[in-house]
Amino acid sequence: MATLVQLGPLDTSVLRAKEQRLFDLLRDMERVIVAYSGGTDSAYLAWAAQRVLGDNAVAVTADSASIPASHKRDAEQFASDFAIRHEYIETFEFENPNYVKNDKNRCFHCKDELFTRLDQLCIERGIDSVVYGVNMDDLGDWRPGQGAAKAHSVKAPLVDAGLHKAEIRELSRLAGLPTWDRPAAACLSSRIPYGTEVTKDRIKVVEDGEEAIKALGFRQFRVRYHGDLVRIEIAAEEMAAALNAQAAARFVAIFKPLGFHYVTLDLQGYRQGSLNEAIASEHQLQGHV
Repeated sequence: MATLVQLGPLDTSVLRAKEQRLFDLLRDMERVIVAYSGGTDSAYLAWAAQRVLGDNAVAVTADSASIPASHKRDAEQFASDFAIRHEYIETFEFENPNYVKNDKNRCFHCKDELFTRLDQLCIERGIDSVVYGVNMDDLGDWRPGQGAAKAHSVKAPLVDAGLHKAEIRELSRLAGLPTWDRPAAACLSSRIPYGTEVTKDRIKVVEDGEEAIKALGFRQFRVRYHGDLVRIEIAAEEMAAALNAQAAARFVAIFKPLGFHYVTLDLQGYRQGSLNEAIASEHQLQGHV
């Protein structure tokens, strides 16, 4: 499970120096494709690339069932608002049995598919660099997608500039980007426990459930799919709003029609990468952590 580094009060001069380092790194690349999901990190990176390179930077979003439709709409709106060149590229990870079987390397196969498609786009357009929005806080979690990025020589300028998540949020706020306080996001397939096959039908159920919870006013949460049981994670600061009979009835009304027999609320609350906890425990037992 990822743990954010506690940075203390942020020094604006330090932040600006890191941002300038990011701008310099992007400028040296001359032409880039930004792997763009529309989340806080990739949105800031796409904004920075557009600011430095103009139309020589293009933000490309995977047209995948694993990305919620609402996230795609948000990505489109942000790109339009900040004059960022934006395109979609179709990906085919659901045709890969190694992805569908959903072992602990699922994220590798997803990102490998995306970066393969982006590599092809680079060749077609004569672009040398693909960049993505991994930041310093992402480096300690179990994230096989970073291995795929290395295999494809995808660059991580936010890491190279030494930027942590809190710093990216603050720089985004200072730049007037509406994504500065956007809740952490991840693909829908991350809601399915390892070992349970990932299918488009299952992630559509998750997507429908999460959109319904969002409509109730919750901001940071996850719907975890466990067969006929759904496990709802709500952020600690919002938990009080979920721990009452009225909210319980609403959750049941949402998830029973989606096919779940049991509707549960996780009392540990939302935590990023909670399905990686079993992997961390396994590594600890093996003396790897």
